Amino acid sequence: MTDARGSDNGTQAPGGSLAHRVPDLGALELLLAVARLGSLGAAARETGITQPAASSRIRSMERQLGVALVDRSPRGSRLTDAGALVTDWARRVVEAAEAFDVGAQALRDRRDSRLRVAASMTIAEYLLPGWLIALRTRRPDTAVSLLAGNSAVVAERLLSGEADLGFVEGLTLPGGLDSAVIARDRLIVVTAPGHPWARRRRGAVSAEELAATPLILREKGSGTRQVLDAALGSPAVPLIELSSTTAVKAAAVSGAGPAVLSELAVGEELASRRLVPVPVEGVALARALRAVWPAGHRPAGPARELLSLTRSGRPG
Repeated sequence: MTDARGSDNGTQAPGGSLAHRVPDLGALELLLAVARLGSLGAAARETGITQPAASSRIRSMERQLGVALVDRSPRGSRLTDAGALVTDWARRVVEAAEAFDVGAQALRDRRDSRLRVAASMTIAEYLLPGWLIALRTRRPDTAVSLLAGNSAVVAERLLSGEADLGFVEGLTLPGGLDSAVIARDRLIVVTAPGHPWARRRRGAVSAEELAATPLILREKGSGTRQVLDAALGSPAVPLIELSSTTAVKAAAVSGAGPAVLSELAVGEELASRRLVPVPVEGVALARALRAVWPAGHRPAGPARELLSLTRSGRPG
């Protein structure tokens, strides 16, 4: 077949839908099984397909990516160098898909859940999926509903009886709630690489300069905004106010201006240099992440199990 540039090598032309350029989850799971078992036949049996179907799926994936992934011989199947690298990427994609599935299941089961969890946005996006995967392993029959919002919304859900356990990032604890610190987090200032702060050579941004500069911010009531305002000693100046961490990141990546975000939220963007960290002096941006619940009602059952998982280890 000839591609959009006249090539007949069977590879995909650049651009187009991501779905057409990235192998499906079934193919990635098969590749992981080949890497683990060292045999295409054994991998086919584990994934519940025939060996011819497995061979066809591997060949299709190789054509799609334009590289050889598996060397086949009578002694078994061995990953090529490119195949080993793709396998590492595939493992991360499959793990992310599992976390997505757990989160989606929690949303689907909202009405008939036995454990209602409310979490502020950073925790809901970057920590809670791993905890829910671990909870499903321990309690496979537990249905969980997830309500995501800022720290103020989480408190409202708990106090109105709409949630059994919550997770917040703010500095203050509303009356009527008990809490336990489950992790520590740090806010950092980030910009796109082209921003003047990313290119400056004269040292860190001062507290005064940060306080005077319009920033891309989460909305009032969010834990991130509370910590920043307290650290500056006055309300931060908003350039744009957005209601999700993902939206703040996207605006910062676009070059709209500097943003203040959790270190948990920007690992991939920092690694790929889509965002760069800006050193700041004279501002304490550390914060505690807390589990919260209605005062006098210590978490029990699945809520207690989830609380113990947050303390026994950090996901990822």
